[in-house]
Amino acid sequence: MSRFTVSGVSLPSGLFINNEWVPGRGERLQVVNPATEEQIAEIETASREDVDLAVAAARAAFESTWGTWVSGQERGQLLFKLADLVEQNIDELAVLERVDGGKPAGWARVDIEDTVACFRYFAGAADKIHGSVVEIDDQRKHAVLRKEPIGVVAQIVPWNYPLLMMAWKVAPALSAGCAIVFKAAEQTPLSTLRFAELVKEAGYPAGAFNVVNGVGAITGDALSRHLDIDKIAFTGSTATGRRIAVAAAESNLKKVTLELGGKSANIVFSGANLPEAAKWAAFGVYENMGQSCSAGSRVLVQESVYDEFVKLFVAAASAFKVGPTEDEDTFQGPQISKVQFDKILGLIEAGKAGGATCVLGGARHGTKGYFIQPTVFTDVDMSMRIAQEEIFGPVASIIKFKDEAEAIAIANKTEYGLAAALHTTDYNQVQRVTRRLKAGTVWVNQYVMVSHQIPFGGYKQSGWGRELGMEGLEPYLTTKSVHHYYDEEGFEWPIRLTKL
Repeated sequence: MSRFTVSGVSLPSGLFINNEWVPGRGERLQVVNPATEEQIAEIETASREDVDLAVAAARAAFESTWGTWVSGQERGQLLFKLADLVEQNIDELAVLERVDGGKPAGWARVDIEDTVACFRYFAGAADKIHGSVVEIDDQRKHAVLRKEPIGVVAQIVPWNYPLLMMAWKVAPALSAGCAIVFKAAEQTPLSTLRFAELVKEAGYPAGAFNVVNGVGAITGDALSRHLDIDKIAFTGSTATGRRIAVAAAESNLKKVTLELGGKSANIVFSGANLPEAAKWAAFGVYENMGQSCSAGSRVLVQESVYDEFVKLFVAAASAFKVGPTEDEDTFQGPQISKVQFDKILGLIEAGKAGGATCVLGGARHGTKGYFIQPTVFTDVDMSMRIAQEEIFGPVASIIKFKDEAEAIAIANKTEYGLAAALHTTDYNQVQRVTRRLKAGTVWVNQYVMVSHQIPFGGYKQSGWGRELGMEGLEPYLTTKSVHHYYDEEGFEWPIRLTKL
């Protein structure tokens, strides 16, 4: 198998199947550095036939050397070793995410640190997957509920947090004992190639983890429709999530979990600590270049403090450094691709044309790379595209509201329900508003800080199911009911028949 080098890191160019690197029969994929707009690598991709090979390898492993054949303690030990290897190679993994994802150096390293923590959390959970004994009416029976791995799972992740989103899926699946066929986003495959090498080094049996890089229309569709995959997990756009759900239903009714889009509201009430609220709100919009499904891009501000808050927010947004990804003090790097870059600029123009006031940014940053200035719109209402569509870029829409009831109504007036936040010093208000917001995650006096210990997922069209926390194990487990009949007197009809 041929290898190539990116930023001093040597990588294989093929597919990882059955613990071996094999050629891919799909069209070769060009990988571009979004900060320079230059091609940095070319990798092989999986055809539908390659997907079949990967699934067969996963199935063989699950039925013979993995799954229920390996104890929870052993699975946990392997996960701990894998976490250690990721930590030992953090510099290589971080530089790969920087050059193919445009992630600033400091943030790339933080993402890998969070990846390590996620693996260690689920490593600790591997031997704590418990069934139960059920007390039933028939005293001649012993009833047991077993929690077992669901089987072979396909996992597809987006480009905004390549290894971290991988960890959210791979860690609980390996903890449960599932065998995996994994597809990274076509824009950011490099760190996954290095990670696959670490899986083999950790000692996982062949077939327990397989990588099939490729484009969604071919490789992703093949995974979604495969008849020997028991479950698929996807993070990405709502439109793609719909297609995956349909493909899963049309094939073998495989189980599906989806973490999809968002248009989250960040509510600032008049009683908030405004300087702190402005900092958190700005962080919630511009973190990861605005490329976050939970980004608080709708900033709702009570009218009595609107003008003061706008000044504070603009000052906070203006302080973020946009620049080279290799600089440790860079906060905002480039958007992921030319497609995303053009889409975001198009929506900025739509905001201007629709009557919103652009008080900061609103244009390209520099002349090279897909950089966009941190952008702030005021005078926004919910009829505008920038208030309805997921921009997935560094664009904030600041919306005015009168009272608590109107804030809640505006916050919930969206097809999404991934996240929300409120800023207030009124504890009673916290209790009222958090209960009424239709969102899977609600932050109070902060934003975007997630933990591998707390479930994450959305309401409405933001997805199905939850990831992280002990709930994150459940989608990779199935419940088996065991009825053990032990009456020594032998068989007896359950219904007594009498003559008429």
